[in-house]
Amino acid sequence: MRKFLCVVAMLCSNPSAYSHEYMSFEEVTAAFGMDFENTEIRAEEVGPGRHVLFGAGGNVLVSVGEQGVLMVDSQFPQMIPKLEKAVSNLGGDGIDFTINTHWHFDHADGNPVLGRQGTWMVAQSNSRRMMAGAHPIDLVNLAYLQPPYPPEAMPVISFTNHMQFHLNGNTIDLLHFGPAHTTGDTAVLFLEANIVHMGDVFNATYPFIDAGNGGDIEGMIRFCRKVLERLDTESVVIPGHGPVMGYEAFADYIDMLETISSRISAMIDAGMSLEQVMKANPTAGFDEQYGDPATLVNRAYTSLSR
Repeated sequence: MRKFLCVVAMLCSNPSAYSHEYMSFEEVTAAFGMDFENTEIRAEEVGPGRHVLFGAGGNVLVSVGEQGVLMVDSQFPQMIPKLEKAVSNLGGDGIDFTINTHWHFDHADGNPVLGRQGTWMVAQSNSRRMMAGAHPIDLVNLAYLQPPYPPEAMPVISFTNHMQFHLNGNTIDLLHFGPAHTTGDTAVLFLEANIVHMGDVFNATYPFIDAGNGGDIEGMIRFCRKVLERLDTESVVIPGHGPVMGYEAFADYIDMLETISSRISAMIDAGMSLEQVMKANPTAGFDEQYGDPATLVNRAYTSLSR
């Protein structure tokens, strides 16, 4: 998991910055250290009928109850049988709905398998639009051209800023507050259960800001603040990658982003180049907790320089 988080933190979205060819799906997932055959699903209960499933790719949240099964994110096609087995072990029978927090492959590549089985996919409208085309996702020293999703993988329901589910005794808010990690992020808030899945807008490490595809650090801060306003100190906060967290960790993460964004903005205003900003260490005081800051600084500089 730690290796995967580090690679995720290195995602970069400007293909012109790289001279090498795009890698295959197999090469990219190997670089992530993913082993689909030997990776098992681990379930962690976060409330009655609600579990986080950890496997390969983004964290999955499932709600299992008398009205059916709702899943947040779908990881990879190779993991769907294992996710389905985990759901069955929790008392579910198939997956009725899958909400994609965004369009990146490590969160939505399981969609085609689910779609062929009759699962209804749901996503924010910008994510659905991105799923319809090919888009480069570049990593430090690596690059992957994510292909268009096939018709059976496409969301059959989309929304602009807000929609609600009423399922298994919970009101479930799907919230979008503008560009953040991508242009199509969704926070999935279970109101009565006091649980929110943030997708990659919130992670255990420094976040990747997909600046090449419209991601924005100021938008990420705004998005997180809007969600935080809807939480309390007892809230369960599920990041896109990493362990289940709570209100305090989420609030600290937002404070970190605000501090770093402010520092980089001041350096840009002073006429400093990206190289100069990198050397000035605008993440001082945070690296021990959040890891290697290189990609965050690069992508934040890019988004703040627009």
